[in-house]
Amino acid sequence: MQTLTQRLANPTRFMQLSGTLLPIVAGAASVAILYGLYLAFFVSPADYQQGETVRIMYIHVPSAWLAMMAYALVALSSFGLLVFRHPLADVSAKAAVPIGAAFTFLALFTGSLWGKPMWGTYWVWDARLTSVLVLFFLYLGLMALRSSLEDENLAAKLTAVLALVGVTLLPIIKFSVDWWNTLHQPSTGMTSTVDPSMRWPLLVMAIGFSLLFFALHMKAMRNEVLRRRVKALRLADVARRDAVAAE
Repeated sequence: MQTLTQRLANPTRFMQLSGTLLPIVAGAASVAILYGLYLAFFVSPADYQQGETVRIMYIHVPSAWLAMMAYALVALSSFGLLVFRHPLADVSAKAAVPIGAAFTFLALFTGSLWGKPMWGTYWVWDARLTSVLVLFFLYLGLMALRSSLEDENLAAKLTAVLALVGVTLLPIIKFSVDWWNTLHQPSTGMTSTVDPSMRWPLLVMAIGFSLLFFALHMKAMRNEVLRRRVKALRLADVARRDAVAAE
């Protein structure tokens, strides 16, 4: 009997399942984000120190979380490609990279907006900020490496190796505020140190952004599967024409 992973490794079954799940996940993401934005801007109070600027947190924190989660998914998919040769592993890794880059950029951008009133500047070479910037460049490097190679199999393997090497950056980002003396505040971990009036909107936004990521990732994977099918059909058509011409 095939395991669930083996069944999902079939691109046809993945397309069928994702076609059913995608509208549900996308709809849930829309509802959660809209509700989270309502809580963030109309229910949650202003911070006694940061004032209204604290509302940037409801975008910044989920974006930063997804920047790291997306890369963890890229690394896991890359491992699946190199070790288990999972048919959809490279599709997953390729689809997750640009989405992760977008969330990383959003985290850097909103962090800069947050930093200006808090630190007096849009940017400091803080350990957390610098390591996240390196993560953003790593995402760009993965995209550049893949697009620079015509051989898709070689591109998949090389980007997978680079992704696994780069995964060492994640613990540096996570623990940078603990290992070094930084301006960036340590993570609260959604604990009691965050007032419930702010914790609940932040949690809703984190759930909404996570659902949005999975919806975007699923859609990108579907597009990549279709692209590869079209390419295979075109190559088969060219081979057939060449065979006819040679007769």
